[in-house]
Amino acid sequence: MGRISPFLTVADCYQFAHGTHYEIYRKLGAHPTVCRGETGVYFAAWAPRAVSVHVTGSFNGWSTSRHPMTRIADSGIFECFIPDILPGTAYMYAIRGLDGTATMKADPYGFQAELRPAAASLVADTARMENYSWTDSDWITARQTQDPIQTPWAVYEVHPGSWKQAADGSFLNYRQLAHELADYVTAMGYTHVEMMGISEHPFDGSWGYQVTGYYAPTSRYGSPGDFMYLIDHLHSRKIGVILDWVPAHFPKDDHGLAMFDGTPTYEYWDPARADQPQWGTRIFDYRTPQVTNFLIANALYWVEQYHIDGLRVDAVASMLCEDLAKDSEQYTVCSLGDPSHQNHRHTERPEAVRFLRQLNQVMAQRHPDVAMIAEDSSAWPGVTCPVSQGGLGFTFKWNMGWMHDTLDYMKLPPMLRSQHSQRMTFGMTYAFSEQYMLPLSHDEVVHLKRSLLNKMPGPVTDQIANLKLTYAFMMGHPGKKLLFM
Repeated sequence: MGRISPFLTVADCYQFAHGTHYEIYRKLGAHPTVCRGETGVYFAAWAPRAVSVHVTGSFNGWSTSRHPMTRIADSGIFECFIPDILPGTAYMYAIRGLDGTATMKADPYGFQAELRPAAASLVADTARMENYSWTDSDWITARQTQDPIQTPWAVYEVHPGSWKQAADGSFLNYRQLAHELADYVTAMGYTHVEMMGISEHPFDGSWGYQVTGYYAPTSRYGSPGDFMYLIDHLHSRKIGVILDWVPAHFPKDDHGLAMFDGTPTYEYWDPARADQPQWGTRIFDYRTPQVTNFLIANALYWVEQYHIDGLRVDAVASMLCEDLAKDSEQYTVCSLGDPSHQNHRHTERPEAVRFLRQLNQVMAQRHPDVAMIAEDSSAWPGVTCPVSQGGLGFTFKWNMGWMHDTLDYMKLPPMLRSQHSQRMTFGMTYAFSEQYMLPLSHDEVVHLKRSLLNKMPGPVTDQIANLKLTYAFMMGHPGKKLLFM
């Protein structure tokens, strides 16, 4: 294969440049290793248009000049080996761009991050992560023999930071959460948990969709090893784990991916295409092989390193259709209450379509037993159809139309419902057009939308009865079930 550095081969750089190095996280980032008899850390970062990159951190007094990195040929990758650095050391990349401006960036491939509000990456003990003593082999074997389409699923959507806290208001550690969450989920009869806000993000008061550390489980609740323990324990209790995954956009925080090398690196160059004004974020440039490689390798990383059973892919509609990403008023769903999907034409983003198909094909090839779930509010056809048949290749699609119609109907006073009964029957006209999951999710309670109970009409006794009826209707309707905590 030939080496162009002590650590990277010609094949590594070739595959990364073509977007097909699905274990690139084993090469880029910070890796404790031995080089020429010295113990230290190998650092590698992709910054294709940077003038220079230096590693800075607690080990050198945050100097931006003491430890320069070397550019590898035409790969856009900078690398260096620094001896005597131990796991747990804080570091960042000091990147000087074409305009001479220097910025401090966290490692896009960092496996661990400092506890907020600090924003540096931490050198992870990768050997310890690789050698974690998993005890879930029976679970994984059973998962490989099951067809998720034919298996009952009842999913509990949970945000760890607000599900439960300690008496002093602090967050539960992943290990504490493992036992308490498993007990609750088992008692309630759920088969899976879907976890929000696991990838590192800056703001406690959010659900975690503004990701700054795609490869790092958030330090709010503990270490990577603690998160592995959580997954392992849930599996031991026969509970599957789905991870909320955000490949549609990323925040503009100074230490994050935005303008990473001083120019648009992970985002589109055209500001009109790069900005996501609805959420104040940037949109990934799916035309760039190294960007799609970053994302696909990240999806595989959570499955292969953390034994995740499925990924719920956030905001698929905004990826597929450019105008959906710009204007919330243009969101359409397959709903009787909003039939505009039948005649509205959206601007397709073909590179995102190719990315999603590649993502699902690669996952299906390497892990056919892992579920890929599209949170898609559009009426895009064939979301759960195999890629070989022209579809996007997802396992399930959230049925947003069913959710809107059901809640709109159940919110009505009983004396008005006879005029709107088609809302409860319309879903059956398309219930088998995709492999659906029925979501009563966090989106329906945020932004003062009220809890499901408070959406129901009448006094509290009637509200409780109506909510029971809603849940009963959900359980009887075709599709997997998902309920927010």
